[in-house]
Amino acid sequence: MSLYKAETRRLVKRRFTKLFTLGVLLALAAVLAGVFLSNEKVGPEQIAAAQAEARAEYQRILADLERARQDCEAVQGTPRASEFPANCAELQPPPEDQIDPQWFMPPTFDFRKNFPDMVTTLGALVAVLAFVVGASFVGAEWNSGGMMNLLLWRPQRLRVLTAKLAALLVSFAGFFVALAAAWTGAFVLVAKLHGSTASMTGGAWQSIGLMGLRALAMVLVAAALGFGLASLGRHTAMALGVMIGVIIVFQFGLGTVLNLAKVKFADAYLIPVWVIAWLNKEYKIEDYNSCDFSAFGGCQPPIFTITWQMAGGVMAAVFVAIVGAAMWTMRKRDIT
Repeated sequence: MSLYKAETRRLVKRRFTKLFTLGVLLALAAVLAGVFLSNEKVGPEQIAAAQAEARAEYQRILADLERARQDCEAVQGTPRASEFPANCAELQPPPEDQIDPQWFMPPTFDFRKNFPDMVTTLGALVAVLAFVVGASFVGAEWNSGGMMNLLLWRPQRLRVLTAKLAALLVSFAGFFVALAAAWTGAFVLVAKLHGSTASMTGGAWQSIGLMGLRALAMVLVAAALGFGLASLGRHTAMALGVMIGVIIVFQFGLGTVLNLAKVKFADAYLIPVWVIAWLNKEYKIEDYNSCDFSAFGGCQPPIFTITWQMAGGVMAAVFVAIVGAAMWTMRKRDIT
């Protein structure tokens, strides 16, 4: 059996891989069930009911304003008069067409509008799975001494580590593609039963497909980062510790300090912003600290746009740095 096949088999057969994958699949199933149960198909009956509710709401507004106008006229010349306009006739209802029946429509799953959020959910959960499994895959080998035993049988350090990484990335690529296809099909069914796919065009499908490819790239980078960090520290805890430290320091600590210091475009220093920019093609950050909203005329805050190309460049740089460092240390350091 080739080294690559042996490592693929070892990855797939590990109990930790199976249990963690099952946990993620259950979480995705819960999301799917929640979306299915919280939406419904909109037809003529629902539209008519929403229009009737809008008319009833308008009638309630008219009744409330009539009572307010009567109270206004009754308290004229008393201390309570200051609670109302000087001219009670100013209490006028809004135009009836401003009460939009859409406000009273039941939730429905519009595939084109809502499915990109589901792609983000899928990518985020599988990326966490890939990171942790990747870290455990190589970290457990170092911690148990299995790596040293393997190198006695195949004394080619870089080839061994590369085979492990290739098995991890190819396995997760296949897993994500299959899961994404099932995920898309499930939500197409949800949209047909409890929503609509009427707005889907060729361009819309292409956009969703490209978003799925970006999610796949994110999953593979996450797997490689977990693998590389665990290989550098020769322990699964190394990768998990870095992940927890990054979340605490960069998401909470650094974000709080930058906001208190009123740093321009403080959100640009937070990792989730770059992930969102990668998946959604861009993310706009507005610097509200430069605006004085007490001034008349309002303010147009400056905007910094993070594009998917910028986010991709950062991901590629981190990937090369971590994986390259893991390969270099594998070649140079003593394995005992």
